[in-house]
Amino acid sequence: MAKRQPAVKKRMTKSEIFSEISAATELSKRDVAAVFGELENVIQRHIKKGAIGEFTLPGLLKIKTVKKPARKARKGVPNPFRPGELMDIAAKPASIRVKALPLKRLKDMV
Repeated sequence: MAKRQPAVKKRMTKSEIFSEISAATELSKRDVAAVFGELENVIQRHIKKGAIGEFTLPGLLKIKTVKKPARKARKGVPNPFRPGELMDIAAKPASIRVKALPLKRLKDMV
């Protein structure tokens, strides 16, 4: 059974993360960096235009693309920050957003 590790008190840098994983797995930092680089390529191939639009890292997270429709311009909308005033809202073109959703094991970690 794996030994419980203490909580991390400050944010780790990229090289610190690679060092930590390298020490735990007995791989070189270069090998760990190569794995992360290839993971980045796999995710890119899943979510780029014309692809399936969804990638799952089993048990941890799901990354998916969400299509946001275009919004028309609106005039004379009440200003929520200054009651009584009206404002104009500019049009927005359709876009694609990336969403990361936590899965069960990641939620249970918290």
